[in-house]
Amino acid sequence: MAEREITVLTDVSLITCIVQKGLADQMVAAAREAGAQGATIYYARGSGVRERLGILGIAVEVEKEVINIVVARDQVDRVFERMYLAGHLGVKSGKGFYEYDETGKKKQR
Repeated sequence: MAEREITVLTDVSLITCIVQKGLADQMVAAAREAGAQGATIYYARGSGVRERLGILGIAVEVEKEVINIVVARDQVDRVFERMYLAGHLGVKSGKGFYEYDETGKKKQR
């Protein structure tokens, strides 16, 4: 039997980002443009908040996409910033508990 070796990467970091369904592809494209070699995207379902808010009758989007990207430590800030900007993270989207149209009127679900 051939002897196997494990390669240990020591100068890398893991970026993990949980986003609304449909955002992962554009964020990974931005990460690749910034130097990331690839990414793993998988689907998840949030819990906890939905159960608490269900009493109030407010529907919350629970389907998420989880992005994992391993990058060299010297690339972390650049890749993270590009992902952050591409996903419009930290920016009011009008998609909190209620979604609003371009005139500011609440959309019906």
